[in-house]
Amino acid sequence: MGPIETDAGRLLADVDGPLIAVGDVVTYHLLQAGRQPDVALVDERTKREAVDEEIRRTVTEDTTIEAVNPPAGISENVIEALIEGLSSDEPTTILVEGEEDLMALPAIVVAPNGASVVYGQPDEGMVHVTITDDHRADVRSLLDRFEGDTERFWTLLESVDTDASSTNG
Repeated sequence: MGPIETDAGRLLADVDGPLIAVGDVVTYHLLQAGRQPDVALVDERTKREAVDEEIRRTVTEDTTIEAVNPPAGISENVIEALIEGLSSDEPTTILVEGEEDLMALPAIVVAPNGASVVYGQPDEGMVHVTITDDHRADVRSLLDRFEGDTERFWTLLESVDTDASSTNG
């Protein structure tokens, strides 16, 4: 959905606005480069294996919210945590029990235009999506094909004003 970058410093040079990080290793690299994400979603795992202790300790140090999300799914609980994080005036780290892998998708839908969503591409680097209406439309089309209570899902996401959803950036 965006360019892949292996250097967090170079990636951050292109960030202008709120920053949402999805994944422990991505969050770790952004923190090491000197930028705390406005919202970070972590689950203490990478490629379905536990992250090393330094990464775990670093990315969970400022945990603000805990949420539960099943593997290969998107729960109401984690959506509510994402919305809460975006509306906070302070950086928010969401520690997910389960898996946060798919959370880049709803993050793209609810992030304001110009915000950055960064997620990991295993064995390649960090994908940087600068949010536009086109990105939002592409992700909505993809999410419409998901199974589950999509009506409730869209109701939750549409409650967010994407022009003003983040005040902490």
